[in-house]
This record gives sequence, structure tokens and C-alpha cells, in this order.
Amino acid sequence: MTAAPGMRDLAHRLLIYEAGLGNTFEPIESPTTRVYEKLRRSLGEFVGAAGFQSLASRALTLARPETPSLNAVRITEDGSLQGLSEIESQFAIENDLAVEGGTVLIARLLGLLRIFLGEALTLSLLRNVWPGEALDDRNSEIGRTA
Repeated sequence: MTAAPGMRDLAHRLLIYEAGLGNTFEPIESPTTRVYEKLRRSLGEFVGAAGFQSLASRALTLARPETPSLNAVRITEDGSLQGLSEIESQFAIENDLAVEGGTVLIARLLGLLRIFLGEALTLSLLRNVWPGEALDDRNSEIGRTA
């Protein structure tokens, strides 16, 4: 079973948006790590560290069959990702394997949010983290604008 196409599209859009922000003076992180950490901080306030850790662990478990390179990734007790940067550094950022792994992981996490929180609350959470241009003009099933 693969991640829903709408969630993959949304995850891909968020990763592209974050990749465009990579020209800042902050330490260099992959777009996947930036998206994940923003979700972790935002959701951590809502469900706590243990709640996010549980959700992220399930998303990782669901993503591994689609992207076996994620087998080396672990979720720590506080919900942080461990091992993702090592996997991404093995591949060039342009490499489909690195992009695909991040997209699948984030798509699975977004899909679980949609299931457990519902579309309206998930969209509200995402809009608090990312500006409208990162979320608008897409074909995802979350928050379609009229």
C-alpha cells in the first residue's frame, strides 16, 4: 500500500518550498528535515512529545516498505529523526532516491494527521506552519481552495 497521491503531492510541495528557503544563513538541513522539524515543533505543542513520537514512528513504519533506504532511520524518544541526514548524504539531493524517501515519509505523516485530526484541523495546523503559497494551488484532498 502506497501513500495517497494527494498526500504525496502535498508533501512534495512542502519539500519544494523548504528547498527554496535553503539559501538562509541557518545551518544546512535537508528540506525533509526542515519539514519534519516544523511538524514536530507544531504538533509537539498540540499532542506532546510522546504523541508526536508515536505518530512519527507509525509514519516511518508505513514508509519503509515503499522506500527501503528508510530502514536506517530511527525516531528518538523526543520525536527527532536519526539517520536521515546520513541516508540523504549518500545520494545527491537531485537523486530520485533521496527525494522519494523524504516525500514518502512526510506523506505518510500527513496522511496520519488527516486520519487522526481530520482535514480541517490538519489544514489549520499546516497553515500555522507554512504560508498560503506553500499550500495553495495544489491537487491534494486537504484544504482544496474554491
